[in-house]
Amino acid sequence: MLQEDDESEINLLKKKLEASLEKIDSLEKENQELKQEANRLKVQISSLRAYNNERKTILWKKLQSSLDGNCTDAPQHKPSTFVNLSEQSPEAGKSCTRTDFPESTAEKPMRIPIPPPRPNSGTLSSSKEVNGNKAPSAPAPAPPPPPLPSKPLVGSRAVRRVPEVIELYRSLTRRDPRKENRTNPTGSPLVASTKNMIGEIENRSRYLSAIKSDVERRGEFIKFLTKEVESATYRDVSDVEAFVKWLDGELSSLVDERAVLKHFPQWPERKADALREAACTYRDLKSLESEVSRFVDNPKEPLTQALRRIQALQDRLEQSIDNIERMRESTIKRYKDLQIPWEWMLDTGLLGQMKLSSLKLAREYMKRIANELQADECSCEDNLKLQGVRYAYRVHQFAGGFDAEAIQAFEKLKKAGLDSEK
Repeated sequence: MLQEDDESEINLLKKKLEASLEKIDSLEKENQELKQEANRLKVQISSLRAYNNERKTILWKKLQSSLDGNCTDAPQHKPSTFVNLSEQSPEAGKSCTRTDFPESTAEKPMRIPIPPPRPNSGTLSSSKEVNGNKAPSAPAPAPPPPPLPSKPLVGSRAVRRVPEVIELYRSLTRRDPRKENRTNPTGSPLVASTKNMIGEIENRSRYLSAIKSDVERRGEFIKFLTKEVESATYRDVSDVEAFVKWLDGELSSLVDERAVLKHFPQWPERKADALREAACTYRDLKSLESEVSRFVDNPKEPLTQALRRIQALQDRLEQSIDNIERMRESTIKRYKDLQIPWEWMLDTGLLGQMKLSSLKLAREYMKRIANELQADECSCEDNLKLQGVRYAYRVHQFAGGFDAEAIQAFEKLKKAGLDSEK
């Protein structure tokens, strides 16, 4: 009897345990999804902040140039002394009429929008006739997805695993009791806040009147841009970059883009922000890839300084790619829904090219250390050799292997290390 009671109690506990485990699994999955969503939102916020700062700069330049062109009797003002406008004499105020927003004044003719640029890849763009009566053409079907990579190798160059790199790294790290302290690069300094300037502009009644005028008079212009954004479909992300540049140029004619567009509920804000995010991310990655490809080691530069420069570039490269890979799945899904090119985010696209570009940094790093080990004045051969092998291992794992030139540089480093031990 007691045995049956024990068995029933054990079965009950087992069921409770299974239910608890299932609940834990579901909570872990939900937590992972929330983390991915948080990372995506952080990156989007960062890109929108950068874009917002650019928009503020454009707005300020437009205001200042308008003041300089129409207030010739007023003294020159610096951007940081905008508040002094209210301190001018009444005569100066009369001679300088409010022309900060030329597009919104009744005397100026309506601005005719320019059609967006045609894509370089030869695919259908979203351009239409501005003054014609033709209906907008149907958007081109989404391009078929490319085959997913079946191998860890990226790019067209021959990259293969080199077991000697891993073996040498492990043998050296076993002998060295100290752990590698790798520091992450510090973030870029925060952009100076311009909230005071923007707040002052928004509090001015003429500024608010100009916004109201844009909302009332630029409705057809906003409808035209809305159709262009909604029907924009491209195969190449470089065409998206050109389209976003055109779109920003058109929207810069408004007094304040955000303040005006919030009065138009049909404006496709989600797709416009996604297009800007893709263009900004692609532009930053291409700029970083170009910087890595242009890197040249200076033999006259001190060893420590040269190695730090290479490591700083590698840190930026890994951090940029890691940020994209961490949220790649959700971003690709979002871009597919909005018909935005996403293939460049795969390992067979731009990300793969950037990983291959790190091999150049590895070659320069290993060559510099090998030359230093071969020099007679080198007094810390063991630490220098370990440092070179650690960096070689790091790039080897990041890029998925070495190409022929990187293998040659590694063999030179290995030989120089063996010669220094004799």
